[in-house]
Amino acid sequence: MRYVMIIEEGERNYSAYLPDLPGCIATGKTVEEVRQRMSEAVALHLRGMREDGLPIPEPVTHVEYVEAA
Repeated sequence: MRYVMIIEEGERNYSAYLPDLPGCIATGKTVEEVRQRMSEAVALHLRGMREDGLPIPEPVTHVEYVEAA
């Protein structure tokens, strides 16, 4: 499954979250670091959900870009 990841730049780092997996977040000093940490966070998050017998959410979020005038 592929989930949409939102990456936001902060004053000192980057943070990321997945709209379709509430509570799954990661931070890093660079975009590459936050991507790597999110990959690890997703694996841990999904493993925990499976262990708890919870259903794994299907990805339903779509990404589109809007041109600003």
